[in-house]
Order: sequence, then C-alpha cells, then structure tokens
Amino acid sequence: MTHPSLTELIARDGVIHAPGVWDGLSARIAAQAGFAAVCASGFAIAAALGMPDAEVFTATEGIDAVRKIREACELPIIADIDTGYGNAINANRTAAGMRRAGVAAVFMEDQVSPKRCPICVGDPVEVTPLAEATGKVRAAKDGLGEDVLLIARTDAVGDAALERAQAYVAAGADLIMPVSKTFRTLAEWQRCHELTGVPLVASLTAWTWVEREFTAEAMERAGIKIALVATHGILAAATAIRDSFTRLAAGEPLPAVSGRYMEHEDFVDLIGFPEMEERQRTYLPASLEV
Repeated sequence: MTHPSLTELIARDGVIHAPGVWDGLSARIAAQAGFAAVCASGFAIAAALGMPDAEVFTATEGIDAVRKIREACELPIIADIDTGYGNAINANRTAAGMRRAGVAAVFMEDQVSPKRCPICVGDPVEVTPLAEATGKVRAAKDGLGEDVLLIARTDAVGDAALERAQAYVAAGADLIMPVSKTFRTLAEWQRCHELTGVPLVASLTAWTWVEREFTAEAMERAGIKIALVATHGILAAATAIRDSFTRLAAGEPLPAVSGRYMEHEDFVDLIGFPEMEERQRTYLPASLEV
C-alpha cells in the first residue's frame, strides 16, 4: 500500500495528527489505528529507555529507534532530534543520519544542549543565542537536503520567539514549532504564522493548555498544519503496564489480570503473523513451511 508523503499531506485541507511512537510495536499500532503520519517522539523514546526527556540518550540511539519504526511502519515519520545533540556540526550530522534512516521531517529545538523538557521543569529553559541557533538551523537543513522537511522549534517566549521564528525561516526552516509555553493565546500562534508565512506545528502534550484548546478548527485558523500527539501513547502504555504489574505483584490471580487484555489472536494479527506466513508461502516450498 502506498501512503501519501508528508508534503502531499500538508498540501491537503485539514490538520495532520501524528501520534508519538517509540518502537516497531507502537508504530504498527498507530498505522493500524488509521493515522497518516507518526512522530518519533524523543519524550517517548527516552521513557522507553527508562530515562527522562533530558537529551540523555545519544543521536545514535535516536536514529536506531527511527530505523526500527521505519521497518515496522510505512507512514511518514516526523522525528525529534532535540538540539541536534551538540553544535551546528553535530546537528548537521544528526540530520543527515535521520535522512538516511528514512524520515520525512525532523524537528530541532533552540535550547542549549543538553536540553530540558519544558513541561517537566518549572523554570524557563535556556535557549542558545540567536546567531548560534540560526546557524544550527542552516546546518540541519543542509544535512537533510531538499526532500526532508525541517521543523524549527523555539522554546523562547513572546516577541523573542517571534523574532526567532522569522530568523529560522530565513535560515531554511520549512515549518515552525512553538511549544506550549511559547505563547499564551491562540491569537499569538496565528500572528506567528502570519509573520513567518509558513505552516506551524503544535505538540498537543497531555495536560497542557494547547491540548485543551487546540481543536481542529482552532488550529486551522491559527495556521497549524501538524499536530503532534507525542506523549499520549507512552502514557497510555505505562499506565496499562503499571496497572498489570502492580496487580500481578500483589498476588492477584493471573487469569483475573489477563482477562482485561486483548485476545491472543488479536495480538498475533497486530504484530503481523498472517502477513509473515503469506510471505513464507511465497518463498519456501510447502515441505519446508513451519
């Protein structure tokens, strides 16, 4: 099955919702749920490694996660590259590695490295000087080439964020991504879109004001073309696993706990056993089939 490219999706009416995935299983679930694109979420990839979203894992680990997502899912991948994992040269190399891994777009933030997830800390995060941040945008775009989109994320606030957004577009960014703390109103998002002249990307992070107020209609008015649902999947998975393990550790009978799971046959279908058996019949003589 051929899926529309991210560029083709952006050209269509409406907002593209991309759920946060972190491995092959989560990517398969997103595709089967009916999404048109996925987000290789740094928050989720870090959490799956048992780490906070503080740029602790390396560029190599991030690219490896994207390769696994790519192998399991043919949808366009929008990948988080944090700060590019260092200076402009690091950002260029990280972007090129993501391009080779098969992404459709990456988003890079202008925080100092290592970054600090703004929804996980109370105080303002530190951003790099504008000239340095602009150079990193140019470097990342050069690493991506013309076929992969660059989303420049800014963690600045207010007028400073507007200045940075315009500078990033001039440096080669294809889209701009404010974070939930960048602006306080939807009108400010709309002004950012008008000043930059490019589509915006929003992360509808759980428990933030943008999750509550950014309806599809509101996002279209503000020029938001991509809505990343980056944290919901990993939170749902962690909630379910914690509930199951807590009940099992407390001595609850296994059948009582597993009775709430999906049927075994449904999971077998989910992870692709029927397709694998069909491929096996294509390649192997009947006498060798398992």
